[in-house]
Amino acid sequence: MEDPKQVVRRGYDVLSRRYDDATGANSKYRSWIDELIARLGTTSRVLDVGCGSGVPVARAVTAAGHHVMGVDISEVQISRARELVPQAEFVNADAMSLEFPPESFDAVVSLYALIHLPLDEQQQLLARIATWLRPGGCFLCTTGHTAWTGTDDNWLGGGAPMWWSHTDAATYRSWLTAAGFTIDAESFVPEGSGGHTLFWAFRNITATS
Repeated sequence: MEDPKQVVRRGYDVLSRRYDDATGANSKYRSWIDELIARLGTTSRVLDVGCGSGVPVARAVTAAGHHVMGVDISEVQISRARELVPQAEFVNADAMSLEFPPESFDAVVSLYALIHLPLDEQQQLLARIATWLRPGGCFLCTTGHTAWTGTDDNWLGGGAPMWWSHTDAATYRSWLTAAGFTIDAESFVPEGSGGHTLFWAFRNITATS
């Protein structure tokens, strides 16, 4: 089987603009972004894992006076992000290749991105994200709600396939706790016939890097 992450990369390269139009992210994420900004201190450092085109997360957070580093596997998404949000910093990379010193960020965001990684890598990345956060730092993420792995051969009707893999909310809850997070809030985000889980968490004050 082809590396599923390359399927993801090509899918977002082809469907970058269509994805922005189809998901309505500007309205869908608005309340989440507003709450994130309210939780941040002055001129915080924020990492956006799976930043896409930089809209709306990086654009809104930088407009609020914070420094954002966005990371995405899609070269097209990163190219668009650099044009749309020139105030932020963007890196074209597989999230699993990232390396940052401990406590580099005040907050980390990952919306609809973890579920494009193999399950074992998702668990590893959550543990690494915890080390990148300062103690007490905020982590906002979406995960799967029920377990499923599969491909849509014509995603969004755009002629390119897309691949996902996710486990259930209870497993993500246990992974977050094991990584050193305290879960502050959890909610179900309905989408079509299914949905995802939204987690607000913070790195334990007593956690060690």
